[in-house]
Amino acid sequence: MVILITGSSTGIGYAIAEKLARNGHTVYATMRNPDKSSSIQKLMKEKNLNLHVLQLDVLNDESVNKAVETVLSKEGHIDVLVNNAGIHSWGAVEELPIKLFQDNMDTNYFGVVRCIKAVLPSMRKNKSGSIINISSIAGKLYSNFHGAYAASKAALEAFSEALAQEVAPYNIKIFLVEPGITQTPIFEKTNKISAATNYPNIKRFVSMFAASLENPISTDHAAEVVNEIVSGKRNTMRNSAGADAEGFLAFRASLKDEDWVSSVMVDDETWITQWEQMGMGVRKFMEADGLPVFE
Repeated sequence: MVILITGSSTGIGYAIAEKLARNGHTVYATMRNPDKSSSIQKLMKEKNLNLHVLQLDVLNDESVNKAVETVLSKEGHIDVLVNNAGIHSWGAVEELPIKLFQDNMDTNYFGVVRCIKAVLPSMRKNKSGSIINISSIAGKLYSNFHGAYAASKAALEAFSEALAQEVAPYNIKIFLVEPGITQTPIFEKTNKISAATNYPNIKRFVSMFAASLENPISTDHAAEVVNEIVSGKRNTMRNSAGADAEGFLAFRASLKDEDWVSSVMVDDETWITQWEQMGMGVRKFMEADGLPVFE
């Protein structure tokens, strides 16, 4: 199959590109700055991999259209589009600049829309194709201090479901992959949270992330889910990736909306105990001075 992947320089996108290329597919791994990705450049040098690297900036119409046209001119068709490019932000709604909300939507939502609009004409003409959108459990589980990111992923979830109905008559399938807290460079690139915040509960949120990343979920989990979709082993529209993803989503589904909202009202000791009962070592991060640092 001919597969186009966005955001392939590192993390989940790179893992997907490697997995699919090693499984014999023709992979076009795209990113904003190919020359800066030493990992993908090294992978390209391996023999017997039908892997190609293209420049593609999901924020730019011309860049997206050029990349898609390049693949179509060489291959004649695109069988699978994997929308992986994304950014991450966290912080209190009151304290985050509007630009961060806009940036999250521009990349995580509008970037996906832009890429899908570029590939749909050829897929519709061929009456064949699959589009795999890399979402997040945050697209279904909306936590305090994650409003900017969660909103962008929730938009992606709604858009994907609506699109799936539109393109079904043309034998085009839409899939969502919802990873949990996965160890990727996205946390190194996220915005810094000011210690002067008016919302001290944010320490709980980042402590939970820090504790999760002590036993990180590999990017290979999401890559394998994508591989199973491509190979036809999975046909479900929504697909969680990683044991923590299933646990988080099940926990949220077990609570009424009002109970989910009020769950933040417990004191710190109760909160710590609840998470440690679930195997999350949050105490040391909560008792340390300042907020955890992700580097």
